[in-house]
Amino acid sequence: MGKMIEIALAGNPNSGKTTVFNSLTGSHQHVGNWPGVTVEKKEGRFTSNGFKVRVVDLPGTYSLSAYSLDERIARDFLLKENPDLVVAVIDASNLERNLYLVAQLLELGAKVVLDLNMVDLVEKKGIRIDTEKLSRILGVPVIETVAHREKGIDKIRKVVVEEAEKRKKVTFKIDYGPDIEAVIDRLIKFLRVKRLPVNYPLRWLVVKLLEGDAEILQKMKNLPEGETILNVIAENVAQLEKHLGYDLETALIEKRYGYLKGLVGECTHKHYGLEERLNLSDKIDRVVTNKFIGIPLFLGLMWLTFQLVFTLGGPLVDLIDVFFGWAGEVVSKGLISIGAPQWFSSLICDGIIGGVGSVLVFLPNIFLLFLAISLLEDSGYMA
Repeated sequence: MGKMIEIALAGNPNSGKTTVFNSLTGSHQHVGNWPGVTVEKKEGRFTSNGFKVRVVDLPGTYSLSAYSLDERIARDFLLKENPDLVVAVIDASNLERNLYLVAQLLELGAKVVLDLNMVDLVEKKGIRIDTEKLSRILGVPVIETVAHREKGIDKIRKVVVEEAEKRKKVTFKIDYGPDIEAVIDRLIKFLRVKRLPVNYPLRWLVVKLLEGDAEILQKMKNLPEGETILNVIAENVAQLEKHLGYDLETALIEKRYGYLKGLVGECTHKHYGLEERLNLSDKIDRVVTNKFIGIPLFLGLMWLTFQLVFTLGGPLVDLIDVFFGWAGEVVSKGLISIGAPQWFSSLICDGIIGGVGSVLVFLPNIFLLFLAISLLEDSGYMA
């Protein structure tokens, strides 16, 4: 048996990543928590071509910007554990949005295998993805899968082992435009001279510093000459923002999406005779993202959420309140009848029963709020 290969599964929420994980590993799974947090950590194993492969299912994230706990966990694992390979599972029917995470993985220097999941949905839309061109432009293998039918899963197992053994340098690069690129090149040379004790690709580090990534800025501050480096970064950011007329983080994000929009346009083709065909999701997207009615619609949904939480939750809150009030009276009378001291009766009725009731009285509102948020997330509205 060959050496152990470690791979990570990365992808947006609802991309089918967990289904891919289950299909790859079967019953050979272990569930725990990520160090220091209560976020679930799933690991599994499979064998392929004589190699043992350990699979870590990273939390579903839309980016690696470390704004949320899930994003921070995923990024820290990639930076610290440095897996042999990352399988990026993306929803092929939402290519542009899902490729944003892939672009960030490649900028980070990760060796990536791209899994275009749910290709059956793409075919139903009458769209064909040129996987060869996509693979050539990104410089990564591209595999088409339908994970819930286990279509393409065996190919992932095979390609993962082949790619993990290759000593391939990631050459992916997004052109951020002449002004920003000039600053990036200058700062890379500046940091190279400093010989920083970091294992990040310098270009990725510079881009993150220019974006104002709080975690990276803090780590840089703790390094020797950190303050000097941050001052140089701040000067360059200020100059660029003055030249661009808006904040640099937004400019970098827009450049990424601009690149991905062009990439998707180049690698996707609508079948003949289906150019005007729109599925239900497309039609809904056109309405909810309309620049005139999008905001009023959002405010309307928030109002409906408020009504759901407090109008439906109100009677349940009153019911719980009445129940604990009644329970307190019954227990109080029972304690008095057996001659319990006043302090003990007060502790049980006012302290324990009253305290529990004061907490549980909010339960209906909290349940309905999370139900509403879950429905909005599952519908794709909050994606």
